[in-house]
Amino acid sequence: MTLPFIEAYRSRRVGVMLPLGLMSGLPNPLVTGTLTAWMATAGVDLGTIGLFGLASLTYNLKFLWAPLLDRYVPPILGRRRGYLLLSQVAIALGLFFVSVVDPSTQPTTLAWAILALSFFSASQDIVADAYRTDATRENERASAAAVFVLGYRLALLLAGGGALILSDQVSWQVVYRLMAGLMLLGPVITFFAPEPEVVPDAPPTLYAAVWLPLKEFFTRRGVVFSLIVVLTYKVGDSVAGHLLTPFLMDVGFSRTEIGGVQKVFGLVATIVGALLGGGFTARLGLRHALIVFGILQASANLFYAVLAHVGKSHALLITSIGVDNLMNGLGTAAFVALLMALSDHRYTAFQYALLSSAMSVVGRLFGAAGGFIAQDFGWPVFFVMTVLLSAPAVAVLWLRPLAEATRPKLEAPT
Repeated sequence: MTLPFIEAYRSRRVGVMLPLGLMSGLPNPLVTGTLTAWMATAGVDLGTIGLFGLASLTYNLKFLWAPLLDRYVPPILGRRRGYLLLSQVAIALGLFFVSVVDPSTQPTTLAWAILALSFFSASQDIVADAYRTDATRENERASAAAVFVLGYRLALLLAGGGALILSDQVSWQVVYRLMAGLMLLGPVITFFAPEPEVVPDAPPTLYAAVWLPLKEFFTRRGVVFSLIVVLTYKVGDSVAGHLLTPFLMDVGFSRTEIGGVQKVFGLVATIVGALLGGGFTARLGLRHALIVFGILQASANLFYAVLAHVGKSHALLITSIGVDNLMNGLGTAAFVALLMALSDHRYTAFQYALLSSAMSVVGRLFGAAGGFIAQDFGWPVFFVMTVLLSAPAVAVLWLRPLAEATRPKLEAPT
């Protein structure tokens, strides 16, 4: 029997996901958007600033070293919390080191520091996803995902817009040192976080940490259908989001109007959607929640098609972004719960990282072609196309029992 809506959020295992999400999201803007603002302020040329974007590739390539985090167990706090602790300490030290580097005179030093910082930030994401999967029970997955998303989004706001506002009052060096100090809360939170109830043995060798997760996943019954869902469930949102700002500017909205509605109202709607999604998934069950939320999040893009047809309308802008972000939050909570369900506890770090990376790559590939569709056929056709992109995932979920795709019962690695 599923937990009632409110009960889904009362567990200590779910509650700890809020600060862990905050710690996971905090470094992201500090190695991307916030960093570029500092570099531009320091007079660094645009070519150099652009090259620093390569550091964020670590977030897309994190599956490459995820097996190491499954195979080797730190000497303290176990396989998941131990790596959380180590990565959080490394990030705090990295942020402090960045604060003493001058971007205008030491770009090479800064580049190496940001690359290391991005690596440890991506590593924290790997372990945070694995810990969230391993530490929560089946009926807590969606609510844990929702609370984690809440913390992550708040961190993006704090280290993104908050850091920019703060930089008008104090130096960038002080901003990064304050963020480093805030990051030190992570080890305290991790130390008191509950250990997963079931702690399977780590894979016996590095080869096993790579081969066994792949073999286990790709020999499951219904694996092809699982992959269809993973690869296409969020692709429509990803493609639409990639071109949303150019679309809104093309309709006639100013950057201020877009930023105000997207960054503030849109953020609130996403958080509300995620929290509702976590609670309702506990009531509906994962498969039914994925179907309902998948239809809703895809259909939300039709509001943008209407906006493209009607033209500039502030009321329709607010409605479109509000509905889009609310439904996106619903779908995200259920989808993250699905990734958790698909990950075997023995190899959570690698399997989760691989699935999430594959999903993001497919979204980027379709997004790259989206501009040509909008250019050749117009914005209304483009947004209708994004709705159709999610149809395969919903169709598979409608026709196939989800239990066939989920992870097997725990057993010792061989």
